[in-house]
Amino acid sequence: MSSADDLAWDEDVRVAVYRAFAARGRPPTAPELADAAHGSLAVAKQALHRMADPRWLWLDECEHVALAAPFAAVPLGFAVMGEHTMWWGGCAWDSFAIPHLVSGEPEVLVATRCPGCGEPSALVVRRDRPPAGAQVAYFPAPPDQLARDRGKQRLYCSESCVDSPGELLGLDALWHLAKDWYEGCLEPGYRPRGPAEAAAYFAASTSPDAFRSG
Repeated sequence: MSSADDLAWDEDVRVAVYRAFAARGRPPTAPELADAAHGSLAVAKQALHRMADPRWLWLDECEHVALAAPFAAVPLGFAVMGEHTMWWGGCAWDSFAIPHLVSGEPEVLVATRCPGCGEPSALVVRRDRPPAGAQVAYFPAPPDQLARDRGKQRLYCSESCVDSPGELLGLDALWHLAKDWYEGCLEPGYRPRGPAEAAAYFAASTSPDAFRSG
């Protein structure tokens, strides 16, 4: 098997994973993974291990896909509900990104709980405009490290509920940040943004004062 074959199968497997999540809210079955790797589940699992990255693709101890950002296979604090499908969002940012990737759902209901006071929160997130509300997204790291702290990126009722140092982002700015972050991830050839690309994206998607200290 050549390295070119490896790369081709990696991409076939990656696309199969993302399209299964987008269509059904869960990762592909073992037979579907095998089909993506030309009939070999072993080759598919090798591809998953080559691609595993703490920023966007997580495998669990059983070699199952636990997260292919923005989609999660297990509850991580955010339920993203469409008319026909429910997804688990990996974080506040990921949950706001999902409606921009699933063409059959022009709006979703993002449900979570405020980590500060425990109050439930539900927001209708549409593709065409940001939601309104006093909630703020909390990020424990500066913008250039956001993708590395997914599990701690939560939605709070308001700034008064946040008691940890970090960066805060309002709903409008969060929506604009999430809107195109994963653009193209369901298609062949997608690559997650590197640090320089991420910095340029943040600059283009949010105003300089969008992030404020918590």
